[in-house]
Amino acid sequence: MSDALTSFGTESSTGAPPATPRRPHQRTFHGDTFVDDYEWLRAKEDPEVVAHLEAQNAWTLERQEHLAPLRQTLFDEIKGRTLETDLSVPSRDGDWWYYARTVEGQQYAIHARYPAAGPDDWTPRVLEPGVPVPGEQVLLDQNAEAEGHDFFALGSLDVSEDGTRLLYATDTAGDERYTLRVRDLATGQDLPDEVRDTAPGALFAPDGEHVFYLTVDEAWRPWRVWRHRLGTPGSDDVVVFEEPDERYWVGVGLSRSRTYLQIELGSKVTSESWLLEADDPTGEFRVVWPRREGVEYTVEHAVLPSADGPRDTLLILHNHDALNFELVSSPVPAPGAPIAPEAATVVVPHDPAVRLDGVSASERYLVLYYRREAISRSAVLQLPAQEPVTWDFQELSFGQPLESVGAGVGVWEQPNLKVGYTSFVTPQSLYLYDVASGERTLLKQQPVLGGYDPDDYDQRREWAVADDGTRVPVSLVWRKDKVRFAGAGDAPADPAPLLLYGYGAYEYSIDPYFSVPRLSLLDRGIVFAVAHVRGGGEMGRAWYDDGKLGAKRNTFTDFVASGRHLVDTGWTTPDRLVADGGSAGGLLVGAAVNLAPELFAGVLAGVPFVDALTSMLDPTLPLTVTERDEWGDPLNDPEVYAYMRSYTPYENVADDATHYPRILATTSFNDTRVLYVEPAKWVARLQAAGAPAMLKIEMSAGHGGVSGRYSAWEQIAFEHAWVLDVLGLADR
Repeated sequence: MSDALTSFGTESSTGAPPATPRRPHQRTFHGDTFVDDYEWLRAKEDPEVVAHLEAQNAWTLERQEHLAPLRQTLFDEIKGRTLETDLSVPSRDGDWWYYARTVEGQQYAIHARYPAAGPDDWTPRVLEPGVPVPGEQVLLDQNAEAEGHDFFALGSLDVSEDGTRLLYATDTAGDERYTLRVRDLATGQDLPDEVRDTAPGALFAPDGEHVFYLTVDEAWRPWRVWRHRLGTPGSDDVVVFEEPDERYWVGVGLSRSRTYLQIELGSKVTSESWLLEADDPTGEFRVVWPRREGVEYTVEHAVLPSADGPRDTLLILHNHDALNFELVSSPVPAPGAPIAPEAATVVVPHDPAVRLDGVSASERYLVLYYRREAISRSAVLQLPAQEPVTWDFQELSFGQPLESVGAGVGVWEQPNLKVGYTSFVTPQSLYLYDVASGERTLLKQQPVLGGYDPDDYDQRREWAVADDGTRVPVSLVWRKDKVRFAGAGDAPADPAPLLLYGYGAYEYSIDPYFSVPRLSLLDRGIVFAVAHVRGGGEMGRAWYDDGKLGAKRNTFTDFVASGRHLVDTGWTTPDRLVADGGSAGGLLVGAAVNLAPELFAGVLAGVPFVDALTSMLDPTLPLTVTERDEWGDPLNDPEVYAYMRSYTPYENVADDATHYPRILATTSFNDTRVLYVEPAKWVARLQAAGAPAMLKIEMSAGHGGVSGRYSAWEQIAFEHAWVLDVLGLADR
């Protein structure tokens, strides 16, 4: 057994885990045969499988029973720091201000609105928690909709342009199949119109009579866009777009100018956009740029001043011969006349040090989103009244070395914008930003009850060095009085317990963010760290490319290198280091523990993609075909098969895993993205090899876990109690 199991906390002794029968199943591809003893757990409807999962869950809960008081304490701390009756900052749309509010004791949000005072009313009211809002109209009370269901999720929410109808979609199983309904806001009654098994993202056309929605194929891929006219039977609904290529996901939306309906589709490496005049919802969509393999782009409609007066323009962010993307402008194409990328005008050129992420347009300004030096940033450009645009964006910053700044563009005619700001130590803050004057007014800061002082905490960026010499950014946050330093800028004088989080896939970036639940760990002396490994997007597109497909192992070795850096520089020791990752991050920590089991005292893996090769070999499974540009195609390419075989966590568990750290895997029975069977098989194999592994499964939840904020806090408390126990801090 590892030192972590003997020198620090252990689970209560409740005997061996439930035996998982071995039923050998041979899988042969490209001349390689793998004997899978636990593939039988895939039979979701088999009562024996369900009984086994419930037995594993019961064993885990029994083994963690000694932590029940700590879990309650952690839950109480989260709850005690959270203003349970609260309101969001209102956002104006049309003649109304929209907001959401929560009520103490209720799991879900209530969506509501109040009337605008007039056309020049662009400053939201200061709403006081618990104080009735004058003129409030409740649009949707999620608590009422969730009544009688173990799970509830909202997938679509849209109000017609005239403000009289609400479009909403709900999921009560966790399988991401939503039932779409329309509510008359004058009466509060639902119309007869109802569509089952839709994907998220439905919306009204501006006429308020037509609804556009999405449906998925057998692999759970949104692939069809439908048009429904209110008051007509569903059998009359029309498919307005269908994408047969299984690599592409489809979405539908409305430009902020409300001028165009947009259909956007994309694989992991290629995208395409289609437009339709919004005042002609029954017309034909037309393509902007015909797809080119490997070219990604997004489209934003803008009205820009010129010497000849305002002109409709498409702002297109693309990576055609521009690895980190560039921004171009082009006139709106006429029907039958798509734009060629080479014909557009470059307005923000490619920069190898800056990854352009997006652009938003309003009537009065543009906002550019990008990242530089592993930090997300926003910059604003005020549009002149008449003369041509000078493309000089002004960056917004709050002066912190680790911060996240995001400028939120409201409706088209809004004269100001909202700027969100946070860091690892700064609660979420929302400012009203006057574009003309540059003045910032704080609208709301996330309340943290109990006397939180950001000066009690500190954050820092470190750089680990990977095996190939690549410098990997690592962000850290800690409580100052719990971590003692020998001198300014030095590592801790004494190694600290440390939780190391990582993700590393899909170009997803882990930017600095504040967390109320995390305070319970920091206040007990734990340092929280994020390893910004390759496969994410923190350092630009090349950073992503160097952590996918045939370079995927870099993600895992970067994480191990980050852990070793934190040990070598004195931040922690292996018996005080826990790895944490979810979904693709679960694959990351699962692979890392196979590579370096001696480096960690524990591994927390949420809905982990640990049987990746088996999943990618089955094109009938949800997401498999669309994921080939991320992981490769092991079904048809023997080199990809061999490469994935070399790192997939499930298939690379050591035959003798008694030296592995403690492992907790969490999953959900109705997860459609990473099927429950992956962590179930992984834990079974780990247990058979002697690893101290446990499985916690929610039988009524999906990929995001349980629904409802109190249930989510209970889940977090369970996981954090386990982490504290592994690190020997369960009594603090």
